[in-house]
Formats: sequence, structure tokens, C-alpha cells
Amino acid sequence: MHFFVFLALHFSTDPMRYSHIAFLICFPLIFILSYCNSEKKLVDEQPNIVLIMGDDIGFSDLGCFGSEIATPNLDRLANQGIRFKQFYNMSKCETTRSVMLTGHYTGDHRSVSIGELLKKEGYYTIHSGKEHFMKWVPKSAYAENAFHESYTFWACNEFFIPPDSSFQRPFILQGDTLHARDLFYAGDSFFKTDAFTDFALEKLDQRKNKAAPFFLYLPYGAAHYPLQARKEDIEKFKGKYLIGWDAIRQRRYEKMIELDMLDPKYKLSKPSSNINKFRGHPRGDGERRALIPLYRPWDSLTTPEKEELDLEMAVFAAMVHRMDYNIGRVINYLEKTGQLDNTLIMYLSDNGSCPYDSNVDFDHEPGDPAGYRTLSAAWANAGNTPFRYFKQFGHEGGTHTHFIAHWPDKIAPSRITNQPSHLVDLYPTILDAAGIAYPEQVHGTPSLPLHGSSIVPVFEGLERPVPKRFVSGYKDKFRMYREGDWKIVNTNNEGWALYNLADDLTEMKDLSGAHPEMIDRLESRLKAWEATLPGGKAQF
Repeated sequence: MHFFVFLALHFSTDPMRYSHIAFLICFPLIFILSYCNSEKKLVDEQPNIVLIMGDDIGFSDLGCFGSEIATPNLDRLANQGIRFKQFYNMSKCETTRSVMLTGHYTGDHRSVSIGELLKKEGYYTIHSGKEHFMKWVPKSAYAENAFHESYTFWACNEFFIPPDSSFQRPFILQGDTLHARDLFYAGDSFFKTDAFTDFALEKLDQRKNKAAPFFLYLPYGAAHYPLQARKEDIEKFKGKYLIGWDAIRQRRYEKMIELDMLDPKYKLSKPSSNINKFRGHPRGDGERRALIPLYRPWDSLTTPEKEELDLEMAVFAAMVHRMDYNIGRVINYLEKTGQLDNTLIMYLSDNGSCPYDSNVDFDHEPGDPAGYRTLSAAWANAGNTPFRYFKQFGHEGGTHTHFIAHWPDKIAPSRITNQPSHLVDLYPTILDAAGIAYPEQVHGTPSLPLHGSSIVPVFEGLERPVPKRFVSGYKDKFRMYREGDWKIVNTNNEGWALYNLADDLTEMKDLSGAHPEMIDRLESRLKAWEATLPGGKAQF
């Protein structure tokens, strides 16, 4: 600025003589300053992005999707944003995370984490929560390498510090394994869901360049087992589930129709037992464990059974409720700092609710920090209302997730869409929202094209081309493949069932006998598509 004042004073003595010199000197400087200002404006306009993931939470386990569980903060995001009636996950923890963070159903060394890419493009990046990948995911995509800040754990571990002060699996801070005494948390006591929010908010608040946009990936461990929750949260739900899973399923089904999250032409599926032949039980307590996978009419249970199962579901509900409370903390931070309107918040679950018996023992009741208890299949079935089956299955109960997006600058409030989408679409969606191109090269090697497509047009109220395919289900034995309204799904490696989802979203009528030619067509297309993947085979 002083330089321009000098020029003005000097050239004012003889403006005609020096005007051309002033022009030659000033114009490039003015252009440079203008360019810098325009670049700064573009950076300012890039949205912050918050990607939140629940764990083993069924399609109907949120209030805004039909649940009796209090989730006011997710309900707010839904009511002020958009909900998807048809959104697919990968039906299993590590497959979902691998696909979502790389944008590839199956990738290899050419895959790059969305965290790493955003980091290179000027975003401040934080991964606070669960990490779990398939073996094909490159180490460069792991949190400690891909994000500026990371506080993670692998797969699953306890929510409280256990009595022996050692976790089943440790916590990792920036690549360093933590002893229990070194765990990061802000409150009076450690609870995992709270601690990850503490870390995320502290890093957001302490970041040096607050003008730069940020990407916060917040994959909570809730409500994956073990069933552990704060006592005050459990008390909010104890007794509410004595009406039983049959009544809960029916009430949720009716509420989903009332909320316009489900067309009433789709019938509530019949209750599902867990029929997965490849997931067994821990040893011991055989008679008791034999009941865990089974659906039994609630009225057939004894009073002591009902009371314990009420507590079991109350703890699960408390875990979901506490997660929602922490999501509210993130929303409040964004509001307080004036960033909510320019922040894209997305929420989903990694798969349907989990029916598998991983109870360590039955000496401690659900919720006890000293215990390690899991959810019964019939409650998981209620969580997946109105669908059949569970996590790992290719049926809608395993693969059909809730999805919410909130972005006041782009998304009109109170919207519900029936356009089908998949979490493989989230990577290109994030790039589209941020105005970033996918790189032609990754780590010096030609990149692997993304397998999904952006859903930003859906956010904006437009129709996007329907993807050619949706694929999910854990391994070949539970694989599902969908084109248009037609879907084939394998169960226990026993062969394909066929459904037309336009007429039968809850998969009540297997059409394989009536349309064997459709099965042949879809199976051949699945195999042809798999042949295009790295290694020529789907690895999920």
C-alpha cells in the first residue's frame, strides 16, 4: 500500500509523462492482488464437510426414521435437510469403511483416501473414531497417514475403561498406542462416544488456520457391542421395551408410513431369526446361547426373560441416544462459530443392526462397564424394521441404511427422496461439494476411477441418472446385486433369490422360480463387472 501512495505522489507532478510507466507497474500488481482475492473468495466458499457414521444401527433406530429412541439432533438435521428412503451400505463394518473412504468397491495401491485428497487440497482434516479396513486398502489411507489429526480404535472395544485398565483393542493417537491412563477425554470420566467428540471439537477449536475449510470424519463406535452406556442414559429407556419386539416393530412400521419414509404398499416383513450359518457362538452356556439367534413371540417369554431383554434394548437405545447428544455438540459448535450454513453434514450407519452372539459371559447384565454383552437377534430385527435379516446379509435389513444430509446453503429443508444411492457415491459427492477434481495420478501411478457418482444433484432437488448397479452383502455367500428395480441376493451360499423392489421392498416374494432368465442376466452382469475390478474379483 505504501508503494502505491508513493507512485501516486511521484507521478502527480507530471501525470502525462509517467502515466504509461505507472500503468505498466501497477496493472500487474493490481492483477496479482485481484487474483489472490478471488482465490481467497473461492476458498472461503468451499464448505466444511462433516461425515458421521453410526455403527450397527438399524434403518428404523432413529426417531426421524420411525424409532421411539430419542434422537432430537439427528431429527433436526433430517427436518432441516434431506432423508433418503433408499440408501445402501456394504453390510459389514470394514467393507463399508473401505468402500466409502476410497470410493472403490474393491481397490488397490492406486486407491487414495478422501481424507488424504482433501488434506492435499487445503482442507484441515480430522478422523476421530473407529477405523476398520479390508486388506486391499493401502496403508497410505489409514488415519495416521491420511489425516492431519487422528484418534482411533480398530474394529471394536469397550466404551468405559475396564476394571483391569486394558482394552480388548487399544486406542491410537496419531499412530501411537495409548495406555488407559493416557486416553484423551474432556469430562470427569471416560466414555468412548463422548471422548471422540471431545477430541474432534478440541482440534477444530485449536486449528491455526480457521479460514481454511475442514473435513471432520466422525465414525462413532455406537451402538456396536459391547452393550455399555452411562447409567443416566439407560434410566431414560428402562421399562419402555417391556411391550416387546413384536409391538416395537409394528409401531415403528406405522410411524415410518406416517413420516412418509415408507410407502404403505410395502408390507412389514415376517420376523427374522438369525440364520447365518457362518457365524457361530462363543463356548459355554450352550442352552442360553441357543436362544439368542431365534425370534420368539414376545408373549411366549417368561417375566424374568422380558425384564432382562427390556434392559438389553434399553442399553442399546441409550447408546444411540448418547451418540445423538454428541452430534448435537458438533451442531452447537458449528452454530456458535457461525459455520453451520456452510457445512455439509452427512449421517449414515455402516450396516444394519447386529444379531450375533459375542457375549463374553452372562455374569454381568447389559450396560455394566465390567461386562461384555451383545444384542439379541429379535431386537436387531426390530432395529431393521421393516426389512428382513441383519448385518452381513445382502437383504435390505443388512444393506439398507438411513442417510441424512444437511447443508443450508444447498439443501432445502424437510425433503425426502426416493432416488436410490449408495455410500460408494459419497466420495464423488464430497469432491463435487468441495469443487475438487479427482486426481489423474495417485502416488505417481495412474489413479483408479471412482465407482460411484455425486448425489449433489439430489441435494439440489434434481434427478440424477440412476446408477447402473448397486452391490453389497458380505462375501459371495451373502452377495446382493441390484440393477434398476431387480435384485438378486444369496443367503448362506445356497443360491440366488430374486426380488422386484418396486413392488416388494421388504423382500416378501421370491421371484426366482418365475423369472429364471432374470437371475441368469443379473448374475452374468455381476460376474462381468467383477472382472473389471482389481484382481478380477470383488473383495468384500
